Amino acid sequence: MTPADRLARLLAQSRRAVVFSGAGISTESGIPDFRSPGGVWSKMTPIGFHDFMADPALRREAWSRVYSGAARWTGASPNAGHHAVARLVAQGKVAAVITQNVDNLHQASGVPAGKVVELHGNASYATCLACGLRHELKDLRAAFLATGEPPACRSCGGVVKSATISFGQSMPAGEMARAEDETVACDLFVVLGSSLVVYPAADFPLMAKRNGAALAIVNREPTPQDRYADLVLHEEIGPLMSQVAPVS
Repeated sequence: MTPADRLARLLAQSRRAVVFSGAGISTESGIPDFRSPGGVWSKMTPIGFHDFMADPALRREAWSRVYSGAARWTGASPNAGHHAVARLVAQGKVAAVITQNVDNLHQASGVPAGKVVELHGNASYATCLACGLRHELKDLRAAFLATGEPPACRSCGGVVKSATISFGQSMPAGEMARAEDETVACDLFVVLGSSLVVYPAADFPLMAKRNGAALAIVNREPTPQDRYADLVLHEEIGPLMSQVAPVS
């Protein structure tokens, strides 16, 4: 039995599966894994949330990074792995996609936004930290490039920040609650491309297992949770998932 057959069998036996995706699903789209050697954080120092709020110069630097594309979190296209997951969602096999990624590629591949739970936010737009109003990056670009001044909220004048969750920033309570609900409700939890070392996000696979779900982990490298899994596959995600969920 091939690796794809083994994962397909678990999906066939499942009535409600959840996909949990990490950076490894997006590396095939050219987005670097920001924690690995050669990744984003080895090339630039991350700007923590409290520093962003306290230092106007660091706010300007953060916005310069947004428009320079230095982090390479936006502008990529979904790959075969994203499209396979979208097909599983469309087929009703996967109830939700919980993601650690901020690249918006699950939505771009066709997964309805309401079925994507973003634990670490989204780099494709910005939000006001005071009132929560969404701001589109394209609408803020011209003024920032012309003046170098970080944008203020058009509604309340509050501080506007890329909608990613920065170091030191509180995890989004609503998304964490949604992720827990989906995790507890599933009977199969499929990890795609996560090293499972970043908490609290990495709690969810073990939560699923404790609640009786089967656990499958697909990642190029071993993870600390492999010993708890019902299936561990060290495979490239795009080719594997294209076999698991082929185009009909």
